[in-house]
Amino acid sequence: MPVLKPLSGDGQAPKQFKQPSRKGKKAWRKNVDVTEVEQGLDELNAQIIKGGVIAEKKSEELFAIDVKPDTEITKKLPKQFKKPLKADEILAQRSAVPAVSLKKRPASETSGKVTDGVLPSKRLRATYVTHKELTRLKRVADGHHTTTVEVVDATFDAWADPEEDKKKQMEESLYNFLPKVDKAKAPKTLAQQPISLAATGKQLPAVPKPKGDKSYNPAFTDYSERYQSELRKAEEAERKRLEELEKERLKAEAAAKSRAEAEAAEKRAELSEWEDDSAWEGAESDADGLSSKKKRPERKTQAQRNKIKRRKAEEQRLKHEAAIKKKEAEVARVKHIAKELELAEKERQLALQKAEKAANNNPGDDTASLEEEDDDDVELRRRQLGKFKLPEKDLELVLPDELQDSLRLLKPEGNLLKDRYRNLLLRGKVEARRHNPYKKQAKKQITEKWTFKDFTLQ
Repeated sequence: MPVLKPLSGDGQAPKQFKQPSRKGKKAWRKNVDVTEVEQGLDELNAQIIKGGVIAEKKSEELFAIDVKPDTEITKKLPKQFKKPLKADEILAQRSAVPAVSLKKRPASETSGKVTDGVLPSKRLRATYVTHKELTRLKRVADGHHTTTVEVVDATFDAWADPEEDKKKQMEESLYNFLPKVDKAKAPKTLAQQPISLAATGKQLPAVPKPKGDKSYNPAFTDYSERYQSELRKAEEAERKRLEELEKERLKAEAAAKSRAEAEAAEKRAELSEWEDDSAWEGAESDADGLSSKKKRPERKTQAQRNKIKRRKAEEQRLKHEAAIKKKEAEVARVKHIAKELELAEKERQLALQKAEKAANNNPGDDTASLEEEDDDDVELRRRQLGKFKLPEKDLELVLPDELQDSLRLLKPEGNLLKDRYRNLLLRGKVEARRHNPYKKQAKKQITEKWTFKDFTLQ
């Protein structure tokens, strides 16, 4: 059998009482010998447990003078005294401090409530009569209340320091020329309700209630309807994209064609000018018939100059007419857009009136419809808040071959941060704007004024 040896040491943590440096509070806190203080506290606690502090007790409590010997002690004690076990000694010790009672306290002590530690607010008793009111009633009962002195509340602090009051008065008199600092006021918009992006103007719920088709294991009818609706939306978006591409292609072809026609017209005009302006004489053949001489073009006649002037005036007139036609088309388009906006505003007002009537007739149905309304079905207003458009919501649809019949096989998808941010934009809590960290700052130039040179000797 192996022999177990006791561990060396007293079983306490190692201590460092050397103070190589006393710079800073850290060194003072770290390297300080407080063993004597700890031992004194331990002894004090032991004395309290055994019945009280010995230094605070009187001599009569600590000592007793035995005048008469006790003859029965010899009978009680055994002839051979046996030392008891350590466990029996520990169990025999009883603390002088009373233990915490396990009995339930009466309602008068606990007030019949279990609180969280926070004191309840003090209630004013209706039956309580103040001293001031009591004196007034006594004076009224005596009949000479007009001659008595009225009890006035004290306006001074009996415990205040007069020197501190004088210092405060001096400081106030010294710094009375400084303007008082106004406290920051809350902006007026803080009390205003947020503007919802819904076309009806109703406040949307913070967490919209999802429909049955968004379940991990939805019913076949709900899933098929959602699948077909998302398919139609995708087809419509693709059709619009192809139409935009076709429009851009046709516009580019028309622009290229008009550019080619303009270039051809310019070339023809230059050629005709060159033919009209240049009057070349026929080539004179030399004796060999190989060389020919060309003469310089002659000056333009007045008729030619008038012709050129008429052509330029006609081009200017045609350009002016085209610009007027373009401006008229833009004005007509603006009027058409204004009419559409007016009709949309009327429709929105009618929808709001209907919603208000429905809410007045059935106040409980409005909230229920809001809770059941999904985020995708909300009709948004035409004019959104902020410079940037509302971000598109992610497509929350799983393909038929990806449907799972167990939550353990389900893969988490989507982003709660994006959904929460888009919902805040819809409810009008946050404006749709983009943070620009590289915004152009105002340039500042620091110069030292030379007014210190303008001085005069007294």
